Amino acid sequence: YFTRLWNERVNAEPGNDLISMLAHGEHTRHMEPMEYLGNLILLIVGGNDTTRNSISGGVLALNQNPDEYGKLRRNPALIPNMVAEIIRWQTPLAYMRRTALVDTELGGKQIKAGDRVLMWYVSGNRDDEVIDRPNAFIIDRPKARHHLSFGFGIHRCMGNRLAEMQLRIVWEEIMKRFEFVEVMGEPTRTFSSFVKGYTELPVQVHPKK
Repeated sequence: YFTRLWNERVNAEPGNDLISMLAHGEHTRHMEPMEYLGNLILLIVGGNDTTRNSISGGVLALNQNPDEYGKLRRNPALIPNMVAEIIRWQTPLAYMRRTALVDTELGGKQIKAGDRVLMWYVSGNRDDEVIDRPNAFIIDRPKARHHLSFGFGIHRCMGNRLAEMQLRIVWEEIMKRFEFVEVMGEPTRTFSSFVKGYTELPVQVHPKK
């Protein structure tokens, strides 16, 4: 199915959908079939849980920090910055694994070529040597986009701008329609060391009068 979809987009005029952008993009149009499939699956599948859990995590964080919710009500222009803070705060994927290509040393620890290394994004996003008050949820935090939730380097999440856009639009629409999204009970969290998310978050929405 995905191969047929790719061939359709390659042989058509460039459109504004994700697959067209991949098929015609300067840096992506010459991808090998398996590389294309891997990236497409990451975009379509990988972006679902992470975005959904970031939406839920943002609602929960604002309820746990009512002063920040007050800031948002008074100034909805903070939404883009708040989105970055939500992504840092939630860190929807806790870690990724890499394989060392060469012998190296990091933080006084020896890493040999071939060693498998876990990069704990959730730990880096709470690093008090880099982030001021990392355990505080602050929607107008300076440099809020300086977080590790999307990874770093050549393997940085290729859907990062799409995720930010989705969350921004969701919160813009929420703020137009609702005075308050109230959490009504304890969340049920995903039973996973990898996915930081929720299977249930009971809420009540209060429409604007």
